[in-house]
Amino acid sequence: MLQSIRDRSKSWGAKIIIGAVVVTMALFGVESLVGLLGNSGDEVAQVNDEPITRQQLEIEVQRAIRSGQVPPDQERALRAEMLDMLITERLLTQYAEEGGLYVSEQQLDQLIVTLPEFQDAQGRFDRELFRNRLASAGFTPLSFRQQLAVDLKRQQVQQGLAVSDFTLEEESERLAELQRQTRSFQYHALTADDLASAPELQEQDLQAYYDAHQGDYRRPEQVKVNYVVLDRQQMAAEVKVSEEALREAWQAGAAEADRRVSHIMVTFGDERSREEARARLEQVQARLAEGEAFDALAAELSDDTSTSDAGGDLGVISRGFFGEAFEDAAFALGEGEVSGIVETDNGLHLIKVTELDRPALEERREALRAELALEQVDDAFNERAQRLIDDSFAADDLASVADDLGLSLEQSDWVGREGGDGVLSEPGVMQQAFSGDVLEEGYNSEVIELDEDRRLVLRVAEHRDATTLPLSEVRDEVEAAVREAKTREALVELATRRVESLRASETLEIDWQQAESVSRQGGSALPEALVQAAFRLPHPEGEQPVYGHAVDGERVMLIALERVQDGEPNAQMEAFVANMAERLRAQAAIQGLLDDLRDKASIDRL
Repeated sequence: MLQSIRDRSKSWGAKIIIGAVVVTMALFGVESLVGLLGNSGDEVAQVNDEPITRQQLEIEVQRAIRSGQVPPDQERALRAEMLDMLITERLLTQYAEEGGLYVSEQQLDQLIVTLPEFQDAQGRFDRELFRNRLASAGFTPLSFRQQLAVDLKRQQVQQGLAVSDFTLEEESERLAELQRQTRSFQYHALTADDLASAPELQEQDLQAYYDAHQGDYRRPEQVKVNYVVLDRQQMAAEVKVSEEALREAWQAGAAEADRRVSHIMVTFGDERSREEARARLEQVQARLAEGEAFDALAAELSDDTSTSDAGGDLGVISRGFFGEAFEDAAFALGEGEVSGIVETDNGLHLIKVTELDRPALEERREALRAELALEQVDDAFNERAQRLIDDSFAADDLASVADDLGLSLEQSDWVGREGGDGVLSEPGVMQQAFSGDVLEEGYNSEVIELDEDRRLVLRVAEHRDATTLPLSEVRDEVEAAVREAKTREALVELATRRVESLRASETLEIDWQQAESVSRQGGSALPEALVQAAFRLPHPEGEQPVYGHAVDGERVMLIALERVQDGEPNAQMEAFVANMAERLRAQAAIQGLLDDLRDKASIDRL
């Protein structure tokens, strides 16, 4: 949990740029989603009166998907996690800015030009490469700089907390000793069957437990809602796509597919003129026409000595890694075709595509079918979405809207403001359900854009206020909780008596199980509660074991600690433990700050 919070509160924009942007994620940037989603400023949360909009959430979700961090089919489940991340980041950003932390333009410039992802083969910053990779990840140069500045401020906060803590050398040595220590002990599990009789449940016990835990039995304000969902994906699933259309789309995809290319390069300048270089390549073209092999001619005539021995092979290329002229020529070729003479900054080239790096039609069939089907229903979806807006606004019910649009009218069970399952867990849905117009006036809700493919309208069917459920309604739950607690108390009492008898050297019939040389690092099948309790016991003196007990769920474990061994030194493990201790200290400091910020903040999920 701590590592997750720490990781997420680091540079999110930089993570996507630096960690995944080397893969082409799309033909257009994520910021183009603004057009798809509309200019809606609907808020999904407020953090100290600063809004987080639905658009910001959607952009982060799409960036995560396109960077390869999350499969597209998990997109809907991703939103709650992304919203938590945005809230955490907003809290850290506010704290950093309130503290006056500052990142200069010069610092940003220095960081950007030193990132290897934006450097050419000679290690120099390449402005064109910078822009291309930003565009692939959905950033403009300005939006990337702004995001990077915010990320650096958050990192200043985290790094300041991390380096403010330290470990003394004596502490590190003692920690290493404790970490490699092992213990040998016997154990025995006491269960409800070991009790002479089951604990009796008195009415006053139930009432006392219920009175002390009424918060556990409080039912929040709830509604039942009727709702309809217009789903572009569902519409597309009903569309038939012809085999001919699939093949045409697959063939068209070859135009932008990554490809393996070879080239023959002839330079000009000091050794030869441009005209001489062109004449040399024209001779190569003539020899190719006569049937000579491209790779043999590359080995003989190419000035690119780094590839000539491999027949001119440059490997698999994507757009954005070579110059525009070279890529335009390479991506205009089919497999096995050779370009005309192409001029770039470093010479003249003949380019051959030796292989298209694309999956077979059968591998792409379902994805292509889905893409083509979505294109076919696009106009119909937009038309039905507009009708949904018009009909739901004018109608006095939701059933007529569902009938008019051919949609299923769904009804939920009781659900509170925190949301329910499926679409009722999406941001903004329950905010609409509990809004004044919908809950109090009885109107249909506004059309809610769940994402680019789904629109939802709901209407409250029933409403009930928050209340504490009476004992009569939750009696079974209370009885189960009291029985479990009383059984555990009885087992602890039994374990305490047996431990006292063992310490007094009394002989008891106990079926002990042996555990040899158990380490703190785990690796055994023993319950964690048992191992922790064994390591909390004092060292045995002489041959007499040290006795104790541990609570493990519904069982209570007797423990007889026999030996404590120092364990073998392990430099690698001890270095790891020391490093982990430092990280845990830093994470605890960061988590402490986050907990404090959350406690003091005004956070509203809408």
